[in-house]
Amino acid sequence: MKTNKEKRYETDLYGPIRDYFAKKGFDVYGEVHHCDLVAVKEEELIIVELKLGLTIDLLIQATKRQRITDLVYVAVPMPKYRLSSKKWQDICHLLRRLELGLILVSFQKSYDSKVELMISPESFDRKKSTQRNKTKRKKLLAEIDGRHGDYNIGGSNKTKIMTAYKENCIHIAYLLNRNGPISPKRLGEMGTGKKTSSILRENYYDWFDKIQRGIYSISEKGKTELKDFPEQVQHFLDETIKGQCDEREIEK
Repeated sequence: MKTNKEKRYETDLYGPIRDYFAKKGFDVYGEVHHCDLVAVKEEELIIVELKLGLTIDLLIQATKRQRITDLVYVAVPMPKYRLSSKKWQDICHLLRRLELGLILVSFQKSYDSKVELMISPESFDRKKSTQRNKTKRKKLLAEIDGRHGDYNIGGSNKTKIMTAYKENCIHIAYLLNRNGPISPKRLGEMGTGKKTSSILRENYYDWFDKIQRGIYSISEKGKTELKDFPEQVQHFLDETIKGQCDEREIEK
């Protein structure tokens, strides 16, 4: 038996998985019509595809086997990273989404290997999955609602992203820079929203100064960095001008 440090091959997975299904009463066969492992018991037909890692090619191969039977597994060695990691959870979600089963094989220092059936091939309930993620959907729509334009390039990596929160901060900084010290309540009345007080208290970007109880002004850093967002400032300026025009029309 190879040790953990020795190079492994897909064929190393066959023996442990063959024995696993044989103990459950299946007749097991290797390499049947290009299927790595086939297990049969009465009307139950299982196909297992063996690979040293979870790859796109493996998933394609496995989903093709679903044309033959609903009971298709992919089998790989136990991964080196934690099974509680986000990466692993995402992989498991994909396998469930594809309605594939998953078998992991741990190669022990002793002669025996350990086979674990991690996921059974079952129908994926998309409606149930969507219901479970209602909160994420709500947050996504709230983020969109809080943005006033498309200032980000899709696919960007390791770049600063314009979020609804940052736009809110820019709006507050713009109003303080334009009008001078103002209370959170008055800023809210001017359209900065329900999070105004918390944004001023947290002062995440150090753009605000509390000059007295309930009164805030824009900091020097805020004035300097506000110049980095001309598009957003112009948007809020246009809103201000439009609001003033609407007020004049009402007075008439």
